[in-house]
Amino acid sequence: MPMPRVSIQTEDFDLSAETLALRADDGGVGAVVSFVGTVRDAADGTPVRLMELEHYPGMTEAAIEAMVEEAFSRFDIRAARVIHRVGPLAARAQIVLVLVSSRHRGEAFQACEFLMDYLKTQAPFWKKEHGPQGARWVDARVTDDEALARWGIQATGNG
Repeated sequence: MPMPRVSIQTEDFDLSAETLALRADDGGVGAVVSFVGTVRDAADGTPVRLMELEHYPGMTEAAIEAMVEEAFSRFDIRAARVIHRVGPLAARAQIVLVLVSSRHRGEAFQACEFLMDYLKTQAPFWKKEHGPQGARWVDARVTDDEALARWGIQATGNG
């Protein structure tokens, strides 16, 4: 059974195992680029002890799968894998993994960055940070929208 390109899960992921699986059956891979996002222990100077991520099952996977398809249409890549965790995550926990393989590093770097920019603004996730003053929903940052705009995509405010 082939590895899914998109997984939404509560459990943690293993970067090494995922990287090996991504390139296991492809001798044409010359580069694998990875991005691992983690929960920061502070946001805007306020301590964060926990981040809670919510999503709509089915809709979220379909939206991210469409992002992966777009990456394949824009870049000469061989494979891609996106894992995004949901539920309560403690500070320093891994949240997201983006892996991209290609024949050459340039395409893999660009596709990985494209997918992360897209995920930050377009993926239907809702984030709530918990700290000493209680919980607060996290709004999208203007810098995330600007990062997406350089790919010629307008943010729709989902992320």
